[in-house]
Amino acid sequence: MAALLFDTSIYITALRTSAEGNLNLRQLAAGSPVWLSSVVLEELYAGVNPRDARTVERLERDFTKAKRVIVPSLNDWALTGKVLARFSSEYDYEEIGKARLTNDALLAMSAGRQGITVVTANRRDFARLAKLRPFSWQLASDSAN
Repeated sequence: MAALLFDTSIYITALRTSAEGNLNLRQLAAGSPVWLSSVVLEELYAGVNPRDARTVERLERDFTKAKRVIVPSLNDWALTGKVLARFSSEYDYEEIGKARLTNDALLAMSAGRQGITVVTANRRDFARLAKLRPFSWQLASDSAN
């Protein structure tokens, strides 16, 4: 069973469809160990509405207690910069596009370092990132099968 890391897009969907703050992601995990990225946690806190803030706090507490939080290393940051520079020239991305991709690239580099598969709803960006710097990823719809 490969370890999984859910991208922010997965948590946002779960928050929007959850009842009483219960994030039912077991079907996507299919028995695999799940990790949380500090990058995803930052994005969730930045965009959470007051109603879901406690759910995000619980998520942070539970993953911290389980010691399953990935924090990008210096090398992850450096690789992210290099990948974004290649991404920009390969796909003709402007500064705004690169800024939008920074968190996805950072998430991908740190998960790749740990050998953890990223589960996302964002096919286009993660497929392109994986072309430039291979890492394991899959669409959420693929992991539910």
